[in-house]
Amino acid sequence: MVATASRSLLPAGMRRLAFATSCAAAAAIAGALLATGGAGQGWLWLHWIGKPLATALIFVLAWRARPAASPRYRRRVLAGIACSLAGDVLLMLPGDLFVPGLLAFLCGHLCFIAAFLDDSRFGARPWLLLASLGYGAANLALLWDAIGAPLRAPVIVYVAVLAAMAGQALGRARVFARRGDVQAPAARLAALGALAFMLSDSVLAWNRFHGAIPWSSLWVLSAYYLALWWIARSVRRVDTASKAGAAK
Repeated sequence: MVATASRSLLPAGMRRLAFATSCAAAAAIAGALLATGGAGQGWLWLHWIGKPLATALIFVLAWRARPAASPRYRRRVLAGIACSLAGDVLLMLPGDLFVPGLLAFLCGHLCFIAAFLDDSRFGARPWLLLASLGYGAANLALLWDAIGAPLRAPVIVYVAVLAAMAGQALGRARVFARRGDVQAPAARLAALGALAFMLSDSVLAWNRFHGAIPWSSLWVLSAYYLALWWIARSVRRVDTASKAGAAK
């Protein structure tokens, strides 16, 4: 999945890591699907191992990315992925830890926003920010009656922060592209990751609050791992010297 799509774009040293991440993600998805099918709970162990392992491997990808866009950008992205890993674990533990898991992912999105503010101002393209917020508000309005009263306040805050993260990533990518910045491809990867995060959480919300979606684990986790993968890949700075040499 991840490894196949990115093979030609990754340095040779990263390909094994990409393959391992794809295997862990596939295990997480397969375990979740099998546990809800005829095989029952006997396959949950595969999900419990694969889900946090895939996120941890993506953390390693961002940590090993050389050269980084900036040390501060790397630290903030790593913090966001670490919070996502905490959210993975909290949502898998026995009992209803939805709110603590939501809080962990909320902190992760705040870290990603901080990373995207490292080299661009907030709301650099206001219409993209408003479009993201509008999408989040529309989803929230459609699901409002199905969301229990105790969850409404944390869900509102989460949706606002997630949408702001996506809007900031999109605006940053747009600014970089318009000015012909050599780092525009990395900014575009971060924007794709933010959009994939919104897609993953949208499917998750509809599946949880509205009704069961067939193969929901496949759609939610595939989009989630792509989101983290693309954001992690955005840490690596484009080598301007290599670009200049190629242009001659």
